Amino acid sequence: MRTVVFVAPFPLGTTMRFARAVASLPGVRLCGVMQEPPHGADRRLFADVVQIDDGLSTRDIVSGIDLIRRRHGHPHRIIGVLEPLQVQLAQARAHFSVPGTDIETADVFRDKAKMKDRLRAAGLPVARHMLVTCLEDALAFEAKVGFPMVLKPPAGMGAKATFRVRSREELLSGVRGLGASPAQPVLAEEFLQGQEGSCDTLTLGGEPRLVSVSWYRPSCLTVLENPWIQWCCVLPRENEGPGFDDVKLMAIRAAKVLGLDTGFTHMEWFRRPDGSLAIGEIAQRPPGAHITKMIGLAYDTDPYRMWARAVADEAFDGPWPRSYAVGCAYLRGIGRGRVASISGADEANEAVGQVVVEAKLPTPGAPKNDSYEGDGYAIVRSQRTEVVERALGIIIGKVRVHYA
Repeated sequence: MRTVVFVAPFPLGTTMRFARAVASLPGVRLCGVMQEPPHGADRRLFADVVQIDDGLSTRDIVSGIDLIRRRHGHPHRIIGVLEPLQVQLAQARAHFSVPGTDIETADVFRDKAKMKDRLRAAGLPVARHMLVTCLEDALAFEAKVGFPMVLKPPAGMGAKATFRVRSREELLSGVRGLGASPAQPVLAEEFLQGQEGSCDTLTLGGEPRLVSVSWYRPSCLTVLENPWIQWCCVLPRENEGPGFDDVKLMAIRAAKVLGLDTGFTHMEWFRRPDGSLAIGEIAQRPPGAHITKMIGLAYDTDPYRMWARAVADEAFDGPWPRSYAVGCAYLRGIGRGRVASISGADEANEAVGQVVVEAKLPTPGAPKNDSYEGDGYAIVRSQRTEVVERALGIIIGKVRVHYA
């Protein structure tokens, strides 16, 4: 019996899908280290759960794993899916001499400045960037790239805490507001424009086993800057040929350059108006925003088990054909406050309900969620990409979220 330790601060819905997949593997004793333990059926997935004070503290995580080690034997794997945990997980693996992503690799994925430096040194196209520690640094970067530009934390994720800067006044105000200093630098980047999407890879033993391209409409930063926009992510059924192969090759090379041996990567890419490509950033984790679920629907397989088999068993059960196009509409609206009502859902369901495979309408009374994931979503699937795109257009055109 292999003891696999799953680390997560909280038992969130998506997080627990990965835990369930690990628990289902033959010969696995699943143990948890969590700040808040799960309850009910999710608690019964675990042979043991150690509660710690800080779910993001390496010291607390190591202490929790050590208690599991004394109770159940040396861990076979130490795993987790959240991006802010990857360095701490690598440090815990090093402490217990457990196989998996090492500290250097986890750190270069997490630190976006180091990541871009390494990718650029390998000849991969990335946005021009600079770590800004003072106003003078900001002005020097402005002289190189001009406006617009982007400010973000070096260890940011998913465009969160990312700001577009259009003028010197906004630049200086942003640098001050983010508290840029030698101890807490801010990452300034060239603003990439054009078509945006992601490319998600599953790597095993340093070799890509699954590579999936998706499109964002519109871009993530535009969505965050305009919290009323209902946007879409599309996984076209087509995943090879012009417009796909160059993106996939770039994602595969990026994962190799950054040193990933086994696991998921989630790479944001841009295609500029002139057709050239650039990497926004790449994360060492399964994709969020329901994209993991969508990958499973596109390939007609269980994506959570696919991840679990890779990180716990060093195995891959594919390949599978990409049999479907899949898309997700993220539901948001104009206004502030709490969700008061939803209109247009019945009309949208009547028009495209036959291709909807999963949906969650915004919950009345819930506070507005300004993140890109919005207050609700609808996932659609068809063997034809144009059917998926048409269905998504109808959903975001008809469904309206109202706030009070």
